[in-house]
Amino acid sequence: MAGFCVERGADPVACAEPILDGTRRDLLDALEFACRWSAAGAGDELPKADEEIIDDALMARLGGEAHEALRLALAWCSVEQWQSPALAVLCRSTEVRRRHASALLPACRDLTAMERHDLKCLAYALAILDDEPLVVLHRPTRTGFEVRIGGIGDNFQLHTLLAHVLVGGGHLPGTPPSTESVRLAMDPEPAQGHTGAVATGAFELLAPDGERIWNEGLPDDIPVVEGHRLLVLDEPMYPRSWNADRFFPMLPGTAELTRVMSADEVQTWFAYTRWTS
Repeated sequence: MAGFCVERGADPVACAEPILDGTRRDLLDALEFACRWSAAGAGDELPKADEEIIDDALMARLGGEAHEALRLALAWCSVEQWQSPALAVLCRSTEVRRRHASALLPACRDLTAMERHDLKCLAYALAILDDEPLVVLHRPTRTGFEVRIGGIGDNFQLHTLLAHVLVGGGHLPGTPPSTESVRLAMDPEPAQGHTGAVATGAFELLAPDGERIWNEGLPDDIPVVEGHRLLVLDEPMYPRSWNADRFFPMLPGTAELTRVMSADEVQTWFAYTRWTS
């Protein structure tokens, strides 16, 4: 109910604590359920997340006090129900994300890795970077930039915004993204439904070691080097395009070019990559 109220205009900061405390509690209880289940039968597949599994045999397998075992089982079966209210507050307040995300993200990722719960949206929201400095190197031109990003839900959106700032700003060669794709990435007002707008790839996004940073991934996937996330842009391996609607409709992304690096600085940063010369 609190999450619904936030969706209708209630203060996300005021509503965040009970929602995200409950989310954290059930994430941890679901992980404890998995731990006890596995300890009671090594190699046994984890059960589906459905309250139909809760019976006397399952309770006995979990052990401990009956009320505790029931709490763990219910958390395993219902933890996904926290996703919608959690997104309501996380996607409407930078303050909420800064205050709560780091405490929730590890447990969310651990539970998601067990492949019994669909918590992708929650994991993505908890991993959003806000006011994050990013060092961007362009391999073909041996140029470098400092960019500050925030509120970006996935690397499709990041890709569009980097192309807007660097190509559209005249700093790199290429075709800038369409006005509509940039608007959809940045507009404070959410798009209503699927727009059909298409964004076109301008770069290959790479880690310093040359591994691909996937568009389907997150800015949080970009490695940290010397205290800064370091991203290398290269010529695209092949033409690619995607739906320009952003992952989180309520959350506008930002990317601001803060500085163009000198040639010496660029060379220093390239020394941390596979393209040292």
